[in-house]
Amino acid sequence: MTIAGRLQSPDTRIERIRRRYATPVVIHRIPVGLKPHVCTPGLDFERHWRTIGAVALFTIQNEFRYEIVRKIFEGGMGIVYEAEQLGASEFVKRIAIKVIRQHYADQKQFIENFIGEAKLVADLIHTNIVQTYHLGETRGVYFIAMELIRGVNLEQFAQQLADKKRVLPRELAIFIVSRVARGLAYAHAKADKDGKTLGIVHRDVSFKNIMIAFEGDVKLTDFGIAKARGFLIDNEGEVVAGKADYMSPEQANFQVTDRRSDLFSAGVVLAHLVLGKNLFKASSPEESRQRMMTMPIPDFRTLDSKVDDRLNEILHRALARNPDERYPTGDELLYDLEHYIYHSGYGPTNETLGKYIRELFGQAILPASRADAKGDTLILGASPVSSAKQ
Repeated sequence: MTIAGRLQSPDTRIERIRRRYATPVVIHRIPVGLKPHVCTPGLDFERHWRTIGAVALFTIQNEFRYEIVRKIFEGGMGIVYEAEQLGASEFVKRIAIKVIRQHYADQKQFIENFIGEAKLVADLIHTNIVQTYHLGETRGVYFIAMELIRGVNLEQFAQQLADKKRVLPRELAIFIVSRVARGLAYAHAKADKDGKTLGIVHRDVSFKNIMIAFEGDVKLTDFGIAKARGFLIDNEGEVVAGKADYMSPEQANFQVTDRRSDLFSAGVVLAHLVLGKNLFKASSPEESRQRMMTMPIPDFRTLDSKVDDRLNEILHRALARNPDERYPTGDELLYDLEHYIYHSGYGPTNETLGKYIRELFGQAILPASRADAKGDTLILGASPVSSAKQ
């Protein structure tokens, strides 16, 4: 590890400044070679303090090393691996690595959005959002190092329920979506360093992008087509981004979206979990898109006995086609969902959900054996090669 720069005491120039002014000045200790920044009388202290705070005290240069353990997921545009991040003194951290597929590596807009996604989510630090640790590049291929979730997405979760002919308890369905609403409320309210709201809209809240860890944590992931001021290329109004059977009517109709679009999608997820099926899903994406815009929202009480009057009201407000009649914020949706499951006393928790999902999957999903993969080296941007056993 290389540490560049060292701290030094204020020089004689700063001492002269101290003597020059009768009132105190603020001196910031900085590395050798950088010009001292002094807040002088009569200047805006807050503005100068923000400037001072932006100056690095010193720089630590370090090369990250990741050892790939196994492939977790393979999609059309990228591959996600489990990896070990290695550090000093045998430090090891299990993470996930998201790598762009080779044939997208030369597409400028795709790369810019991939980089934009990493920069966008870097400061989204919340228990209900998968955390991003690092954006890297090697041999012209970009990758994102992120939090590793030991669990499944809702699509896998629903399939296991169907395979075992199990019905998800209503309270757990509501609890899952309440955690999604919690993560969305945080992302929607996220501001930049100057306090200006970023205007984040996920635009792909769906079964595939909601994960449940075996400990019971619910995590929103994949901000790859999100929109936010200054981070990603946005062709909204020209193209439809997202999954047709989860997108809001305005999103399906090529209109500009805001945070209420994500809350509609959260309503679709809730209805899907409660009913065990997605009412908007048709035989093709185009038919699903049309359903989103035109299909009457049903009285859910007639579709499933688990739906009472209050839950029916929540679903109808979340799925209101007019955004002005929908939940305006994730916090308000979260309040109604939590009030529903907790107003009469004890309700589900992460531990409750964790116990349920572990029992549901049993030994169906096991962690990969590190010994089986040790010695394999993945060269990003080229075909995997096998090195000699260490």
